[in-house]
Amino acid sequence: MTQTSPPASRPYSPMMQIVRVVAIGMAVFQIYTAQFGLFSALVQRSIHLAFACTLVFLLKPFSKRLNENSPFLQRLFDWALTAMAVVSLVHLAWSYKSLAMRGGEAGVADLWLGGILLLLVLEATRRIMGLALPIITLVAVLYTFLGDRIPGMWGHFPIDYEQFISYQYLTTEGLFGIPLGVSASFIFIFIMFGAFLVSSGTGEFFINFSNALAGDYRGGPAKVAVVSSGFFGTISGSAVANVVSTGSFTIPLMKKIGYRPVFAGAVESVSSTGGQFMPPVMGAGAFIMADMLGVPYLEVLKAAILPGILYFLALFWMIHMEALKLGLRGLNREELPPLWATLKAGGHLMIPAVLLITFLIMGYSPMKAGLWAIISVWLVSFFRQSTRMGLRSVLQAMEKGATGCLEVALACACAGIVIGCVTQTGLGLKFSGLIIAAAGGNLLLSLIFVMFSSLILGMGLTTSAAYILTVILGGPVLIELGVNPLAAHMFVFYYACLSTLTPPVALASFAGAAIAGSRPFATGFESMRLAAVAYLVPFFFVFSPELIWKGTLSAIGLAALSATIGTIALGSGLIGYLLDRLNWFFRLLLLAAGFAMIKPGIYTDISGLILLLGLGAYQFWKSRRTLGKTIQLPAI
Repeated sequence: MTQTSPPASRPYSPMMQIVRVVAIGMAVFQIYTAQFGLFSALVQRSIHLAFACTLVFLLKPFSKRLNENSPFLQRLFDWALTAMAVVSLVHLAWSYKSLAMRGGEAGVADLWLGGILLLLVLEATRRIMGLALPIITLVAVLYTFLGDRIPGMWGHFPIDYEQFISYQYLTTEGLFGIPLGVSASFIFIFIMFGAFLVSSGTGEFFINFSNALAGDYRGGPAKVAVVSSGFFGTISGSAVANVVSTGSFTIPLMKKIGYRPVFAGAVESVSSTGGQFMPPVMGAGAFIMADMLGVPYLEVLKAAILPGILYFLALFWMIHMEALKLGLRGLNREELPPLWATLKAGGHLMIPAVLLITFLIMGYSPMKAGLWAIISVWLVSFFRQSTRMGLRSVLQAMEKGATGCLEVALACACAGIVIGCVTQTGLGLKFSGLIIAAAGGNLLLSLIFVMFSSLILGMGLTTSAAYILTVILGGPVLIELGVNPLAAHMFVFYYACLSTLTPPVALASFAGAAIAGSRPFATGFESMRLAAVAYLVPFFFVFSPELIWKGTLSAIGLAALSATIGTIALGSGLIGYLLDRLNWFFRLLLLAAGFAMIKPGIYTDISGLILLLGLGAYQFWKSRRTLGKTIQLPAI
């Protein structure tokens, strides 16, 4: 991706110089621990959070009228908050050994600093992410203190301030729990890997390569968006950031050849979100899932392959059908970069991605694999002068990696507080019983309840934080009902990711709408239509785990084949075009055919296939017989 030069005033701003030093210091700390091993959990996570809070308070002033060039005295409040956050976190890192010696008993200083830190984390999260997550966290905290007054199953035993702070601040069950641990280890490394790829020009290369490969096909720019955004989205871990970065290239090209603005914005947001479903990295979700389930990484990778392929196949097909429906063409070959010249100029930039996958398959830890992938980006950048990363570029990539992880770090910190409240009050165990009781023990109803819970709790969060927050409540419900644990986690993960597309808080869709100049909610609903397969497939792999590679090879192969054909039928039904335009009745029949074939089962497969072939044959016959026109087969 083309780098823009920073404003002239930035290098001379004392505040921005401090921010750069802190950001690079954070990157150095993370690189050191990736290579030489993590510190103890409380130390690693508290130092990581100290860096994150410092950067947020310095980069995001308490007043919108202030910026990095504001006088020191006007930023005094931000400096005070920074100092309090650092003191609270350094105190914990410094005294963790004495804490172990006294059996985790809280002192007066611990109680004061712990309470201050929780408030500071909420404020930092508000500044970087808005009010949604802090409000959810505050509700959880209020429930912890006041829930003993609620009668019935929703109530719990009394919890006082000392118990609450001790649990949240002095253990790894609350604020410093699994979510922050994930952020402080491999998520940061993969965000920095993405920053190095951008600095080396890999983003720009993939857009050029995709254009050279598919830009002149029907709807070419939209297909380019799918390839480039899908690839980059799997590494970036943030669908919104990916929409903003790659969408600035792909959305104008889609509009240029005739796609509606709302469709162009939706294609970009759905492609970027799809990267979270697609192996090998899945926005770091694959590693988190493997860690939480205690299974090998390759097990998660295998389970995610077929649903990921179906997602992108459906998106490609609907883009193609829309192009046929509107009579669109691709770009002229003269407007596109030559394929061989593009590969020659930047093909070497694909090596780090290949090495990353190789390291992971060889059994390297995600941190080690990510670190050596980062090093390989720097090394291969020297193959061409145009991509060469000097010291300044490396430092800029380290800075971008640190500032790019702030949303994830603070979201994970808040998610840790919520999870701490859930476990300390016993709500996590009760939630399973409440959902099962509300559904009357019916698995389908329970799945629907968990789906809506995941969509709502995941709104406004990054992929990793949304998954961790939702799986702690939704996962046990499904497992208790007999669902395969991997299928249960995949189910929750899908809907946590889809929350970025689903109105009313559809951040990825809204980002695409802003670039496309379309209405946000219309783009959100268009995104839901294009991502329809992702809303359906999780139900099917819960009831029939063949789609996540559970079962005999013949059963898996048959499920994959029928789901592929079903995806085509579903896409045509949603767009309203097969061999010709479809009326609403035929569209409903195609949707039914697609639904039947995506669901594994020989009888549903046969009935769905008969419907699809029958409709196709009828359209072909009617067009030739009554209209006398040549049918436009869905060629590329």
